[in-house]
Amino acid sequence: MNRSTDVEILVAGGGMVGAATAALLAGESALAGARIVLVEPRPARFPAADAPLDLRVSALSRATERALRAVGAWPMLERRAPCPYERMLVWDAADDPDSSFALCFDAAELGEPNLGHIAENAAVNAALLAVAVERGVTVVNGELTGLELRPDGARVLMADGERTVTLVIAADGADSLLRDWAGITGEGAAYHSRAVVTHLQPERSHGATARQRFLPSGPLALLPLSDGRVSLVWSTTPDQAQELVACEASQFARAVTEASGQVLGRLELTAARASFPLRRFQASRYATARLALVGDAAHTVHPLAGQGVNLGFLDAVLLARTVADAAASGQDIGDSGVLGRYARRRQAENAVMGVALDGIARLFTDPRTPASAARRMGLSLVNRAPWLKSMFMRQALGIARGAPPGPVGR
Repeated sequence: MNRSTDVEILVAGGGMVGAATAALLAGESALAGARIVLVEPRPARFPAADAPLDLRVSALSRATERALRAVGAWPMLERRAPCPYERMLVWDAADDPDSSFALCFDAAELGEPNLGHIAENAAVNAALLAVAVERGVTVVNGELTGLELRPDGARVLMADGERTVTLVIAADGADSLLRDWAGITGEGAAYHSRAVVTHLQPERSHGATARQRFLPSGPLALLPLSDGRVSLVWSTTPDQAQELVACEASQFARAVTEASGQVLGRLELTAARASFPLRRFQASRYATARLALVGDAAHTVHPLAGQGVNLGFLDAVLLARTVADAAASGQDIGDSGVLGRYARRRQAENAVMGVALDGIARLFTDPRTPASAARRMGLSLVNRAPWLKSMFMRQALGIARGAPPGPVGR
């Protein structure tokens, strides 16, 4: 370790991906004794036992579940009963969910118990923070005010002073200040849509199935929750999103019931409503000397497949392993060559996923007749081609190569 700096590793941002990165690094034997600091102005707190489910939930893939189990966060997360989903049903608004043009993924087809879990972001976040602290990570409740990257170590400015750091990890979100301070640009654009989120009580059981209906204005997803309700993620135009958030509860429930094709019968609003803008972004590079980007600081994608946070967890896993391998061989963990090994692989993989999701989002919101016919035939083709269907299912599970990820947090 580099004892010429105040801190070996500083993780900026204590959200789910930042907390995972800190916990994973602190669990690597090659980094034993390293001074690891996580800076987060508002650290997550684990929800009270009787607290209602938070609006912010994520679809955790099998790869993410394995990482959370390996790092030791899953037992704590289970106290909030993440809901496993066994099937995923996708269909176009022009068809019925039981038609030949609808696409159904079933975990049983791969011999898997489920396709993933729907879990509260706050519970995932707090569980990972608890593991990080247990492993010796120091959590600083504060904000960064400046960054200077130097050959011998980064200079990080905070309200209470400055620190020299061997490696800085930017996990500070889509509007990353660290990314901007480092002069890293990127390519992206805002979608002309917003996501409306809330929880609803369905008339019929959700049957551990995640459902997604593609409407002309954008996809509407109903995700199963452990208490029998469903979590809504409805991507639509900004004007409609504003109307949906402002209208009466009964009017909102009728609108969602109709937009979902009454696939679960009548839906009743049971929680507050919120909306947020959608955008895509890919950083021009994921690392430079002394700095690496993870999660939304490096990439944001359309939420239609629920892959955003899972891509971030894969960033965290690979970065922790890359840094640990470098430390084990006596290399400078903040060297651009070391960080470049992480950056090249994750940037390539995330770019492919981002382009694919962007293409799907655009195809399924194109109102023209040729596009409608193409997407319907595409869903039908996947449904009728076992090898293609299996490939998509493994991609969603995070086991596209057919094998689980290796040990995490050794």
